[in-house]
Amino acid sequence: MIEVEQLTKRYAGHTALRALSFSVKKGQIVGFLGPNGAGKSTTMRIMSTFMPPTSGRIQIAGYDVVRKPMEVRKRIGYMPENNPLHLDMRVEEYLRFRAGLKGVSADRLRTRLGEVLELCDLSNVKRKIIGQMSKGYRQRVGVADAILHQPEVIILDEPTIGLDPHQVRLFRKLICSLATEHTVLLSTHILSEVELTCDRILILHDGKLLADDSKETIHRRLGSLTHVVAEIAAPWEGLSQSLEAMPSIADFKMEDLKHGFLKCHLTARDEIDIRPLLFEEIKHRGWTLRELTRQQPALEDLFVHLTHVRPNQKDV
Repeated sequence: MIEVEQLTKRYAGHTALRALSFSVKKGQIVGFLGPNGAGKSTTMRIMSTFMPPTSGRIQIAGYDVVRKPMEVRKRIGYMPENNPLHLDMRVEEYLRFRAGLKGVSADRLRTRLGEVLELCDLSNVKRKIIGQMSKGYRQRVGVADAILHQPEVIILDEPTIGLDPHQVRLFRKLICSLATEHTVLLSTHILSEVELTCDRILILHDGKLLADDSKETIHRRLGSLTHVVAEIAAPWEGLSQSLEAMPSIADFKMEDLKHGFLKCHLTARDEIDIRPLLFEEIKHRGWTLRELTRQQPALEDLFVHLTHVRPNQKDV
């Protein structure tokens, strides 16, 4: 359904995408995961024919996005990150307007509009002014717009950004329902959304594809990581310097606890059990150890292991 081959995009003095290649099959929900600045939005803009690549090619439903952009646009629904809507229009009015731009016939729209409003849970608010609706409902209007013309591929750029947990759960259910008729590609930096929603996970960093695996394969890769939690009474700077100096630690983060203790989340390199090494370092420094346990690693640990960037950290 989607074929991306050696996709490269350069701006003045900056390479946003570096020979990116992947494919997406019909009916899949694929999560495009990466920190801010990784190249996710750039890839989606090129896919959606709103930006040309420097080199490489993308085919969607057999059509090249550069040579046949109008054919591609007929077959995709795209909701960009900023989700531009006419805030002064009512939901139904806006969707009718957008359907006209997409070439949906009046006869088809009579049934299709009701289908889309029902699927996106907008039937009860179809006469409301968009600008007076919550962010969650505005996101639903964006999805309704994207699927009006029954595209084969739906491209959603950060669709859950700015939503509260309840809105995220509702939106997740909507996205999963779309896969029965569409191929869905969504970008996000929220790891839990990828785990709960997607069949496949693509991890992008600095314009390069670092991982392209099924959710099951990703979880097998997680099994090779060692994640340790420790609670230590120590000075922040001194402990941070000690952890940075230990070559067997791939990544760590720390947080303040009460009574002078720090909680450390550590990821080891190459399946090493770092607990004995850490214990000896704490003993040597004269610090107090209250907890030292090994935990099942999460997707975030693999992400950090591959990119060395926390998912909420800006990648400059």
